[in-house]
Amino acid sequence: MRVFTPEEAARSATNKYLAVLVAAKYARVLNEFPAGLSREVKLTTRAMEELSSGTIEYKVIPRRKPE
Repeated sequence: MRVFTPEEAARSATNKYLAVLVAAKYARVLNEFPAGLSREVKLTTRAMEELSSGTIEYKVIPRRKPE
């Protein structure tokens, strides 16, 4: 299992917390694909690898405050 440091995660995101949230959401998206698509690596590890390599593009949308 590969270990990702907080510095690695923060390179492609604003901070390490946002990087973990983006990777977790991406891992959930990967989980929706059929099981035959390269499951030799855990989905969370694959998501962190793709995030740290810069292949994931994301946009932060602020929540609207209820009125």
